[in-house]
Amino acid sequence: MGVLRLWLFVSAGILFFAKGHAQNPGFRVPMPIDTIGRFEDSTLRIKNMDPYFNVHVDSTLSYQFEINRDPAKYYFYLKNAPVGLKIKENGLLTFRADKSYFLSGRLKYDYEYHVSMGVQNLNDPKDKLDTTFTISFFTTEIIPSHLKPTVSNVLYMEEGDTISFRVQCETGTYPIESINFYSSTPIKTNSNVKACNDDFTWSPPYDFVKDGDSGKQKLLLLYFVGTNKVFMHDTATIRIYVKDALNYPYMMEQYNATLKNMRTYILQLKYAFFQLDKKVKHTSHTRTGFDMTTATTALAGTIATSTNSPTTGAILPSVGVAMVPVKETVAPPLTADQNQASLIRSSIKRLDYTMHDNATLGEKDPDISKKINNLKTELKQTQVQLIDVPLEETTGMTEEQLNAYFDNPKVNKKYRTKRH
Repeated sequence: MGVLRLWLFVSAGILFFAKGHAQNPGFRVPMPIDTIGRFEDSTLRIKNMDPYFNVHVDSTLSYQFEINRDPAKYYFYLKNAPVGLKIKENGLLTFRADKSYFLSGRLKYDYEYHVSMGVQNLNDPKDKLDTTFTISFFTTEIIPSHLKPTVSNVLYMEEGDTISFRVQCETGTYPIESINFYSSTPIKTNSNVKACNDDFTWSPPYDFVKDGDSGKQKLLLLYFVGTNKVFMHDTATIRIYVKDALNYPYMMEQYNATLKNMRTYILQLKYAFFQLDKKVKHTSHTRTGFDMTTATTALAGTIATSTNSPTTGAILPSVGVAMVPVKETVAPPLTADQNQASLIRSSIKRLDYTMHDNATLGEKDPDISKKINNLKTELKQTQVQLIDVPLEETTGMTEEQLNAYFDNPKVNKKYRTKRH
């Protein structure tokens, strides 16, 4: 009786599920499961996927990827893999981290390489898997990186000169990523060194060396400190001895100002010479007129004496003699003025010769200070010698007119030294 009841109950349940399935198509009868409760694995996956590999230099990497399928029906491949990293079709990942890769720069230390890997079914193009993993390399043998400027560590230069060099880097295990610059004395540079292969340019001003510095020179220390990613430092030190030098731009300004003052003074002297020479020339013409009148009167008296007018002949020579004191009164000889004009003329010639003799040889004449002193000394001596000569502004005459009058051949002949 008990067995019969169990059979009827099971039969009724089967009929109930069948009826419900007929009335509702969305109704599903639960699928049977196996005795240990596992479902079928239908998704392609890597069972032992490792997302990160860290490999020591001069070591060997060998890692076998496994999938939840028959490996004979699939193959593995890599994308954007670093040099030396390979994978076989069966999923065996291999790598030999040879040191030459790093010394040549083809690989880097402590750099994460992101590698794309795929698994593809040989028969079904849609049955595939794409994933990524990361690999990096490290070493326990640290080769330091060094800064290598393109100049020696001791330099000599003068004020006003320019020094320029490049700060290069010798790359070791970890390359230098930043450079800091320091100096023993605050300076202003035309460049900013922050990374490898940057140029350093500096020109010391003319007042860099002070009066109290011994030996007329000053020592400047330059420090270039390089730092890598692990905060290892390397410092390159350069010693620059700066010597005191002549400030040529300033000295050229002084030289040009001295020449300008001398040329202005020469023009004033030429104008004074022009006035004196005109005065001497006018007096000379007046005295010549008196002399001609005296000679004419005497000659007329001689002629009258030999004719029928002896009285007139006696009077006319006396008239000529009486005109001599009148000439001396009206037009006395200007010997002092003529001598002064001669002195001014010789002073002008001497100043012209001094300017030509002290002309500069280029922008950096080593004797420019001496030449400036010569010009100033000659100008001062001439001004003292001609201190009594009244100088006026050259109004009414241009520089070209004064030069043309001063260089006139007739004027030169008058004041030229005569040979005996």
